[in-house]
Amino acid sequence: MKQHVIVVGGGVIGLLTAYKLAAAGTSVTLVEAAGTGSEASWAGGGIVSPLYPWRYSPAVTALAHWSQDFYPQLSERLLAETGVDPELHVTGLYWLDLHDEAEALSWAERYGRPLASVPMEAVHHAVPSLGEGYERAVYMSGVANVRNPRLLRALREALRLLPNVNVIEQCPVQGFLRDGARIVGVQTAQGEMLADQVVLAAGAWSGKLLATLGLDMPVKPMKGQMILFKCAEAFLPSMVLAKRRYAIPRRDGHILIGSTLEDVGFDKTPTEDALESLRATAIELLPALAGAQVVRHWAGLRPGSPDGVPYIGPVSGFEGLWLNCGHFRNGLVLAPASCQLLTDLMLGREPVVDPAPYAPAGRIV
Repeated sequence: MKQHVIVVGGGVIGLLTAYKLAAAGTSVTLVEAAGTGSEASWAGGGIVSPLYPWRYSPAVTALAHWSQDFYPQLSERLLAETGVDPELHVTGLYWLDLHDEAEALSWAERYGRPLASVPMEAVHHAVPSLGEGYERAVYMSGVANVRNPRLLRALREALRLLPNVNVIEQCPVQGFLRDGARIVGVQTAQGEMLADQVVLAAGAWSGKLLATLGLDMPVKPMKGQMILFKCAEAFLPSMVLAKRRYAIPRRDGHILIGSTLEDVGFDKTPTEDALESLRATAIELLPALAGAQVVRHWAGLRPGSPDGVPYIGPVSGFEGLWLNCGHFRNGLVLAPASCQLLTDLMLGREPVVDPAPYAPAGRIV
């Protein structure tokens, strides 16, 4: 009998989970409180790498490396299926004046990643728009960024084309339906919806929903603000990162500058203070932006979790309930591996990475 799965949440994790389950023949209903792809997945920068990959646990690294290797084929597949180009843009990434450069280089050698020290003269030659005053740089070739709003649009269109997927938007989930110890569906603003399995992929809202079952999962919103400039297409040939802030070039000359990290609950109002701070970062990194107009300024809510290790797998004591949430700053980076792993576990297949570090058992109470 064909299984019916409800996926709660329409960000990159929910969309890609639905896509992978549906591609395997599962009947899927995706339920989203607002519009698909309108929260953290839309608001982020789209760098296909953790900001400082050597500072993360092997658990995050395993998902990141699998996903980075998979992104080119995912991007090509979505373009072929939908006609929407996620615009994967391979630029490489420069880190400037790292305090832990030795650790970064040691990590790269251990994992076989193409990270190396570069003389500042070479950096200024490669990135003429870069500001002065930086003393050291490391560079990793092959690092890409994806235009996340377009990736989300491509995933949404891919789901629309699949006959075994139903996407329901503007439909907040209020809780879960239970039959004894088993989860059999969700209670929504539009009524009860039944399923054989339920996947919770609601980003920063996942903790609130699990709390309706008396479970405490430490996933909470962490606000991030970004600004956007429009420059000539060749203005910034590579991504650059200094003092925990970054500049990301899109193919068409848009430059994203981000981001803040604020613990202010579910408030995602853009603030004047953040605008000024991000503008100062932009001018320090790329002085030519001093005379440029900020095209857009926005905020999103990341699903903060301890150490950034997501929760992927079944929930003990609640048969039929699965998690794919808590990716913190790396939802877009880790999405392909996270969603493949969850699909493997749900369908009883050989998991793409060792599932143990992400298992909810023992991590939520």
